[in-house]
Amino acid sequence: MKKTIQSLCLLILISTGITTLSSYYSNSQTHFPSYKFPYKSAGLSDKEAAAHILSRFSFGTTPGQIDEVAKMGTEAWFESQLAANMPDKLIESMLANYPSLKMTNSEIVQTYPKGGQVLKMAIREGELNKDSVRKGDKKDYKKDVREYMKANELKPQAELLRELMGQKIMRAAYSSNQLNEVMTDFWFNHFNVAISKGGVQQFVTSYERDVIRPNVFGKFETLLLATAKSPAMLTYLDNNKSSVNQENTTAGQKKLAKMREDMMQNAMDTSMQKNANGKIKKPRMQGLNENYAREIMELHTLGVDGGYTQADVTEAARVLTGWSLNPEIEYNIKARKQPNEARLKKMGFVYDDNFLFAANKHDKGEKKVLGQIFPAGQGYEEGVRLIHMLATHAHTAKFISRKLAVRFVSDNPPQSLVDKMANTFLEKKGNIKEVLMAMVLAPEFWAREALREKTKSPFELAISSVRSTNAQITAPYQLYQWITKMGQKMYNYQAPTGFPDKGQYWINTGSLLNRMNFGLALASGRIPGIKVNLLALNNNHEPESAEAALKTYSKILMPERNVDETVKRLTPLLNDPELIKKVDEAAGKTTTAKEAMSQDDGDMMMNEKKQNKMEEGKIGKKKNDSDGIQLATGNNTMLAQVVGIIIGSPEFQRR
Repeated sequence: MKKTIQSLCLLILISTGITTLSSYYSNSQTHFPSYKFPYKSAGLSDKEAAAHILSRFSFGTTPGQIDEVAKMGTEAWFESQLAANMPDKLIESMLANYPSLKMTNSEIVQTYPKGGQVLKMAIREGELNKDSVRKGDKKDYKKDVREYMKANELKPQAELLRELMGQKIMRAAYSSNQLNEVMTDFWFNHFNVAISKGGVQQFVTSYERDVIRPNVFGKFETLLLATAKSPAMLTYLDNNKSSVNQENTTAGQKKLAKMREDMMQNAMDTSMQKNANGKIKKPRMQGLNENYAREIMELHTLGVDGGYTQADVTEAARVLTGWSLNPEIEYNIKARKQPNEARLKKMGFVYDDNFLFAANKHDKGEKKVLGQIFPAGQGYEEGVRLIHMLATHAHTAKFISRKLAVRFVSDNPPQSLVDKMANTFLEKKGNIKEVLMAMVLAPEFWAREALREKTKSPFELAISSVRSTNAQITAPYQLYQWITKMGQKMYNYQAPTGFPDKGQYWINTGSLLNRMNFGLALASGRIPGIKVNLLALNNNHEPESAEAALKTYSKILMPERNVDETVKRLTPLLNDPELIKKVDEAAGKTTTAKEAMSQDDGDMMMNEKKQNKMEEGKIGKKKNDSDGIQLATGNNTMLAQVVGIIIGSPEFQRR
């Protein structure tokens, strides 16, 4: 893979006319574990081991961090990261102005309604005339809608998404609990949902905060069950619409359906669900939907070769009928009073905050999944049994272990390592922390062949650049825009597979040019909302020449590596006075992020521009490129060009 990346870079540089391209752990209460990582048997020094473990279990090293971890011991650092209880007051203060991060799903649904809903609400309350909206100027009524939202303390969903993107970037860049952030990113991608799917946007904040983040080191079964019941997953894979086929609906289920309708009628605002006669619309029984049943087997547990059949998928879908949303959340209504949970329980309903097992939608017939009989007449409990069966299956142990090994070791991890992890998964009943420990205690993890064998995703490249340069993020949205331009639109990979975790997906001509362009923009101070002090990285000492700077900063940004070949490969770029212009033009011709941008991105950028007003005087006048990327005037100093070249190099893009 190393040779492939270098060859691609050389090809790109020739074709474009450019010569070449391709503090906080010093804790007196640190626990020192008795085990030892076997890195010395692989011939690694303490510092090399520290660099390797940081490359795998953090979003990048900060200056001096390798020395700190080597001094305290890689085992002690890893133990502290598994505990995930390091103080994060800096992050808390940074995110204090993001109100949505503390809201429940219900509060978010009420505060950040969909655009179409706001328009209907304004019309219903007499703030807008329906006929004038149909015939009038869109700009005029949009202004009225904004005024209506302000008066009713409603906010656009673009603002909700801006805070979602911002918190992920800030946590990854600055959190002391780096492994917790890495694992949150891993499991979110494994249990992927996309904000582009209608109805999902409002649920993603809670999904990551309440479902993924608290369970990243616990039992896999707990995490699987939590995702299965989450509004985000239920909506994304349509299980909230899955129900017993209408022709099989019994009289008892019709009675239960009436009960669910009564729950919906017990609401303060049902205008969005009323028909022309003022009566509430009944929820339609849409029949069996197999989307979630298929993905929970293929992507979440057993894997594509997990030994199940299409018949198993269909039967599993029947088991999971009725797993749906609380009507308050599903239909964006607010109840006058809480439902009678005792009555619900007696009738077979399971009411759990945002989740509702709707007994009237459940198929009560006998099912058979993976050879196991699910007797007729059961309800919610058979879904829990199915999830337990899948979570503890031997195929699941192998599938999850391989996926973890691919993320943390190499694109093609040794089968011997995967087997060790899978055995631990089964022995420890899916305890994720124990599986990680089995991986890092294995000699295969520390083999020299595994060093720097992973390619950074655009998100990892951006965050590692911020961390390695000690950059200060004052407003993260433009960093999100650059991550998108490099090919990774956060929270928006539309397929349930999540982003691929192999280097060949990320490395191509266009992405390499965009990565170089990003490095130059970051280092030269051309990204609004990010400050970089390059001299401070070298104790405020300016190198005597570009050649000296290249060698010095290669060592700073890529510690514990032999940088001689890197310096040799990048030296020809130093004397090109129009390097930034050439890469800008090449990247612009090669790829564009416009297609990846959602309609809300423009509004999100406008919000961020308001937040950055204080920055404009310091950064300089901004301009926009064709992809919506904001560029500050910055500077094109020799040092900025050197650091930008290093960040854009193939060597820096490896971890």
